Amino acid sequence: MSDLFVSAGLKNDAPRPLADRLRPRSLAEVVGQEHLTGPDGSLTRLLNGKSFGSLVFWGPPGTGKTTVARLLAHETDLKFEQISAIFSGIADLKKVFEAARQRRTMGQGTLLFVDEIHRFNRAQLDAFLPVMEDGTVTLVGATTENPSFELNAALLSRARVLLFRSLDDVAIAKLLVRAEALTERPLPLDEEARGVLVRMADGDGRACLTLAEEVWRSAKRDEIFDAATLPEIVQRRAPIYDKSQEGHYNLISALHKTVRGSDPDAALYYLCRMLDGGEDRLFIARRLVRMAVEDIGLADPQALVVATAAKDAFDFLGSPEGELALAQVTVYLACAPKSNAVYNAYKAATRVAKEHGSLPPPRTILNGSTKLMRKIGYGEGYRYDHDEPDAFSGQDYWPEALGRQHFYQPTDRGMETRYGDRLDHWEALRKQRRDEER
Repeated sequence: MSDLFVSAGLKNDAPRPLADRLRPRSLAEVVGQEHLTGPDGSLTRLLNGKSFGSLVFWGPPGTGKTTVARLLAHETDLKFEQISAIFSGIADLKKVFEAARQRRTMGQGTLLFVDEIHRFNRAQLDAFLPVMEDGTVTLVGATTENPSFELNAALLSRARVLLFRSLDDVAIAKLLVRAEALTERPLPLDEEARGVLVRMADGDGRACLTLAEEVWRSAKRDEIFDAATLPEIVQRRAPIYDKSQEGHYNLISALHKTVRGSDPDAALYYLCRMLDGGEDRLFIARRLVRMAVEDIGLADPQALVVATAAKDAFDFLGSPEGELALAQVTVYLACAPKSNAVYNAYKAATRVAKEHGSLPPPRTILNGSTKLMRKIGYGEGYRYDHDEPDAFSGQDYWPEALGRQHFYQPTDRGMETRYGDRLDHWEALRKQRRDEER
């Protein structure tokens, strides 16, 4: 039926989204990916070499992955075939591969574009390997997820990964200018509202043009929208954030490192990014508690109390009121003095415990609960510290085969300095007790 419409000349009369009408017709027209399509870009260099092999395009939605794949096929006279991993299975792949083989016998190569390639399972991904190796198809896969995690090593070893970047404000602005030239009408926005529209696109060129179409459809004759009115006219685009995928880990990592780096403003920004993306609030609360013990520790012991209280406050208040408690503890932790001394001591003690196995403690500090246990020395010679001068006996508590170890090295930050002073005091008393026993 589509062929009938084309032969009748009706195809051009069918409604087409603005993003489709503005598709670049050459790599030079692609915006926002100059590191790939510019004069010295990676793809430009590959095309100049007349061969580019199989590729994986990794980047956010609306950055031009499908468009660039089409242009590559056009530039290299390859037949463009497109499938989606969402709707295709092994049977579909076999049909595509067979058609490509027949095409190859007639001297025509095939560029197979696989959208959402990360959605294929391992067996399906393995099916690509032989046709990639013998040149039946030149594979171009597109993914919004990190290929290192979502694609198997065998496929990645046969393909080059190219990173597509989110479109910056300059690139988005260029798209709007092109849209105005194509439609021959300006966007009914004042300068500030135009900037708001660019930011609402969130680096997605397709979303930008969709929002522009909404603006044109909504505007009355001679009406101009301002920055306050625009969000009421067009639907705000949801932020790019998948709670089960890389965005989830990237933002919690950013939050943790900005807290550790004592930047409360950046920490609040990443916290709000996660909240805006719909992240589980209790997941955030748990991670804030973790930051309190890992990065602040005894430099400010109150940090753990505040973090736990914020979690309880959110439990009690719920959303959105409880989110202010998460904001408060985020700022508190970012401003607190930092120490990872306890964290490092814990890791060192864990390593020693695993390396040395089940060494028995000295019998001196074991309870002699039965006559037999007391007979073989359990509890013999134990000195009750509260009865000793300074409430300190200086006994050796370490397994004999291991000897004394030092894990906790206090810093001179915040309140932790007093713990260092105590350790120095006890170490001096310990030496004094040993000298007295001699």
